[in-house]
Amino acid sequence: MRGDKLLCEVFKSPRHDEMYLYVDKRDGLSRVPEALVERFGKPRSTMTLILTPERKMGRASADAVMAAIRDKGFYLQMPPAKDEYLLDLYKTPTEARY
Repeated sequence: MRGDKLLCEVFKSPRHDEMYLYVDKRDGLSRVPEALVERFGKPRSTMTLILTPERKMGRASADAVMAAIRDKGFYLQMPPAKDEYLLDLYKTPTEARY
């Protein structure tokens, strides 16, 4: 985890769609709190990748993921809000047509 590269293992939750745990490959799940692992479900390894601060990621910056792994021992990626567009529709005034 030293320097600007991190060998990262990514685990998928069997209980929650699109929830992932990122950890240092060398540490595995040893630094992840037991309560989180219990709630997460039996982790399924999905991939191993090399993180660098410049790496493009979908939902978070690689730099933030690396910092969380360095500080807490893991990074938890939560699923996106599925009904967010409905909130936008609710907030948008509509015209009543009779």
